[in-house]
Amino acid sequence: MFDDRTDAGERLAAELERRGLDADVVLGIPRGALPVARPVADALGAALDVVVARKMGAPQNPELAIGAVASDGSVWYNDDMIDRMRISEDYLEDVRAEEAENARQKADRYRETEGLPDLQGKRVVVVDDGVATGATATACLRQVQDTGAERVTLAVPVGSPRSVDDLEREADEVIAVETPADFRAVGQYYRNFGQVTDDEAVQYLDSGP
Repeated sequence: MFDDRTDAGERLAAELERRGLDADVVLGIPRGALPVARPVADALGAALDVVVARKMGAPQNPELAIGAVASDGSVWYNDDMIDRMRISEDYLEDVRAEEAENARQKADRYRETEGLPDLQGKRVVVVDDGVATGATATACLRQVQDTGAERVTLAVPVGSPRSVDDLEREADEVIAVETPADFRAVGQYYRNFGQVTDDEAVQYLDSGP
């Protein structure tokens, strides 16, 4: 159980240091990951930036994720769910394009330059506040992998054991402080899991050394 996202970030940073992990860049997934990623970046002496993805909602049920797409169009589809719901290719393309644009606009709110920083040959740590389905993390990792980064690690305070296993196919390494067998939702492992506003998230980006 974590007190809040900052506590989670400090404990995650301690775990990464214990493992001797080195990083050039830490990328938080807005908004909730920024309070977690700030202590990680500080502990590793790395620059902090963001990588953004948006969930893709099902027809008539936008809260049900059928995939996720990053700001550059990198996409992950839940093929089993799409087949089961018989979702059309036209719908998938429409929602992919819409959410990719939403992700791009969201990324632009967090940085002055367009697109990810130069990650060619860099050691990158992608941080989220937790992993449930892993949809947005997958889309973000695929975007980062396409940059030519030397090594990509996903680091989270807590995650579903199944999703963590699945994400090991998307990253060079996945590190989670806790992977409870009875995992149901990320928020159940935080005493304080309030929403992070855009303004608060930006402050974490601006508060580095």
